[in-house]
Parts: sequence; C-alpha cells; structure tokens
Amino acid sequence: MFVRRHLMAAGLGVVLTAPAARALAAMPARRLSFDNLHTGEKLDVAYWERGAYVPQALDAVNHVLRDFRTGDVHAIAPPLLDLLTALTASLETRAALGVISGYRSPQTNAMLCEKSSQVASGSLHMLGEAIDIHIDGVETTRVRDAAEQLSIGGVGYYPTSDFVHVDIGRVRRWQGS
Repeated sequence: MFVRRHLMAAGLGVVLTAPAARALAAMPARRLSFDNLHTGEKLDVAYWERGAYVPQALDAVNHVLRDFRTGDVHAIAPPLLDLLTALTASLETRAALGVISGYRSPQTNAMLCEKSSQVASGSLHMLGEAIDIHIDGVETTRVRDAAEQLSIGGVGYYPTSDFVHVDIGRVRRWQGS
C-alpha cells in the first residue's frame, strides 16, 4: 500500500502518493503540453515556477481547456494539473495531452447526459476538476495503469473511444466503452 501525504505546495489538500509528491517537489518548474483535439489549439506552458502557480499560465490553460461547444471558460483546478504532471512523469513522456474534454458547462453536461448513460450528471468536468485525454504514442491501457498507480482520484478507461478520464475526486475506477 502506498504511503499517502498532502502535497503542501498545492495548498489545496490534494492527496498524492509519497513518490508522486516527491517527484513534483523536486521539479523546478511544472510544464504541460496540451493539444485540444476539437479546436486544434496547442499549448506548452510552465504553469508552476519558483514555488508558485503562474497566473498567466493558468489563464492560458483555462482557455485551451474551455468548453469547446459553448466557449465558456472556467478555472481548471491546479491540483488537476499536478496530477497530469505526475502522470506524464510516471509515463516518462513529454508528449502533448490530447484533450477530448476539459471543462464542461452545465448546459453541455446536461446535453451529453441526455445522449449517453456514460456521462455523470454531477461530472467533475463542470468544476474544472476532470479531464479526458489521449496521449499519442502511449497505449491507453498504459495511461490507465499509470493513473491508477498514482491513486489520486477517479480513473475511467474508455477502450473503444481510446481515452482515459482522470479527476481529483475520490479514488474510484470504472470502464466505459
């Protein structure tokens, strides 16, 4: 069983495994690359430097992860970015995260719920605390397994659609289509 502790640098009480917390603490900067598969926008950004989150970088992340259907922008929780950084570090990849879904407005989420039983009515996407991703060159099963090893939040595996959902909610696992 992993020893768990709070990542104090986040200041938001997100629980990370000790190895993940040590890996993040050792980084002089935390950088992520995104490729929004719906808008074609790309972003490579250091969102945390010199011991603090970078407000302008967080704004850029919020924009690229906006609800592509409505254009609504919402704050993405920095601990979600830390989870993604820990995930990419554990996968030993610098590849961009292909974004299937970042923030979802309540209107978009309600519409998706009507169309699919696989969409949660109280989705953490609506809080900026979840993301659905695909990483080119990395098997989706490997992304799922690495996310589960982190034991941070929810991990949903969608093999037919070829993506993984990760969030900073309670630890849970599921498989969709």
